[in-house]
Amino acid sequence: MVKICCIGAGYVGGPTMAVIALKCPDVEVAVVDISVPRINAWNSDTLPIYEPGLDDVVKQCRGKNLFFSTDVEKHVREADIVFVSVNTPTKTRGLGAGKAADLTYWESAARMIADVSVSDKIVVEKSTVPVKTAEAIEKILTHNSKGIKFQILSNPEFLAEGTAIKDLFNPDRVLIGGRETPEGFKAVQTLKDVYAHWVPEGQIITTNLWSAELSKLAANAFLAQRISSVNAMSALCEATGADVTQVSYAVGTDSRIGPKFLNSSVGFGGSCFQKDILNLVYICECNGLPEVAEYWKQVIKINDYQKSRFVNRVVSSMFNSVSNKKIAVLGFAFKKDTGDTRETPAIDVCKGLLEDKARLSIYDPQVTEDQIQRDLSMNKFDWDHPLHLQPMSPTTVKQVTVTWDAYEATKDAHGICIMTEWDEFKNLDFQKIFDNMQKPAFVFDGRNIMNLQKLREIGFIVYSIGKPLDDWLKDMPAVA
Repeated sequence: MVKICCIGAGYVGGPTMAVIALKCPDVEVAVVDISVPRINAWNSDTLPIYEPGLDDVVKQCRGKNLFFSTDVEKHVREADIVFVSVNTPTKTRGLGAGKAADLTYWESAARMIADVSVSDKIVVEKSTVPVKTAEAIEKILTHNSKGIKFQILSNPEFLAEGTAIKDLFNPDRVLIGGRETPEGFKAVQTLKDVYAHWVPEGQIITTNLWSAELSKLAANAFLAQRISSVNAMSALCEATGADVTQVSYAVGTDSRIGPKFLNSSVGFGGSCFQKDILNLVYICECNGLPEVAEYWKQVIKINDYQKSRFVNRVVSSMFNSVSNKKIAVLGFAFKKDTGDTRETPAIDVCKGLLEDKARLSIYDPQVTEDQIQRDLSMNKFDWDHPLHLQPMSPTTVKQVTVTWDAYEATKDAHGICIMTEWDEFKNLDFQKIFDNMQKPAFVFDGRNIMNLQKLREIGFIVYSIGKPLDDWLKDMPAVA
C-alpha cells in the first residue's frame, strides 16, 4: 500500500488529502500538524475549517485510510510520498521584507524529513513557494540524506475556497513539475498515478520544476489583475454614470476575454493573491526586471485604492464623519462559503472606519468573535504564521461588537456595509432593518449583490461599487 503523509493540516492540506483518500482507497493518507487543537478538530465532528462538502468526505474516510495526527515524525518516516503544505508567510523584516516569502517553516520541514527518513522518498511542494524553492530544498535534503534518495516535485494547488471540494473532484488541471532526469520522470509518474484514480490523463500536466512553481504565481497574478482591472473601471463608472455590471458583461462576452473574475467589488482578499503577487514582484526585482516588478505592483495598488475609496465613500456620505456612529458590517470572511478571513478586505475597511471613531457591529455566519478581534488587532502578515506564533492575547477593539444575528447588528445603525457576498444577505427583511435604523439610513454594497431599486424604494440611501450614484452621493464627493 502506498503511504502518503501531508505536513500541514490547513486549508490546502486537509481538503486535498481527504479527497485523495476518498478517491484512492488503496492509498493510506496521514495529515500531520504540530497544532494539537487543529488535529483534535480534524478528528471531531466540528472541523477546523468550513468548506461545503468537506464534512462528508472526511467522515467517509477518517479512520479507514485517512488519519489526522500530531505524530509528525512517525508518519513522515513511514511515507513513500511526503506533501509539504506549511505556511510561507511574507517576510516582515530583513532582505525582501514586505515582498519575499519567508521559507523558515519549509526549511524546518525539509530538515526534519531528512533527519527521520530511513527510506527513499518523493517530497512534494504543495504550498505556494517562490521559483527555485525546490532547488534550495533539494540541497538541504541532499546534504543531510545519509545515503537516502529524495526526489522533489512541485504540485501547486489551484483551489478556490468555497468550492475547494468541487475543484478537487473536477480540477481544470493538475500540475506536476519535476527534474528532467530518469529519477525525476519516475517520481512524476508515481504522483501522476495517484491523481489518475479520478483525473483524466489529459488534465494532468507535467513540466519542469521551475515552470510548475512559476505557473502558480502567474495564475494568481493574472486572476488578481482581472479583478483590479474591473475595479479600476468601477471608479470611472461612478464618475461618468456608467454601470460597471453592464460594462463588465459587455467586455466578458468577448470570447478572447470571457466573463470570469470581472465582478467589481471592494477588493480581493484571501491567502494567495496579494502574497503571490508580492512574491512575484520580489522575484522580478531580484532578476533585474524593475519594469516588470512595477507592473505587478500596480495590481496591489489598485486593490488598496479600492478599499480606501470605499471607506472614503462611507465617511463622506455620512456628513463627512462616522465618529460615534454605529456602522453594521455584514460579512467578514473574504468570500462566501468559507470562514477564512486571511487578507479579507473587511479588515482594512473596518480599520479605516475605526480610525474615524466609528462604532462597528459585525455579523458573519462563519467567523467567530475571537477571529474578528484577532484580525483587527494583528499587524499585517501576522496571520500567515502558525496560530501558536501569533499574538496570544490580541487586544480587544472596544469600538467593535460581534453578533450572531444580522438584525441585531443593524439595529440602531446609521449605515450598513456589505463586505461578503453571503446569499442570506440578499434575503434579509430590509423593511424591518430600515425601520430599526437611524435616519437617514445608508447601505454601502461592497459586493454588488443587493437589489438597489428595492432598497431605494424602502427609503435607503444606497451606494454600490461602480453603479450610477444617488443624487445624495453626488453632493458628497469621496476623495481617495
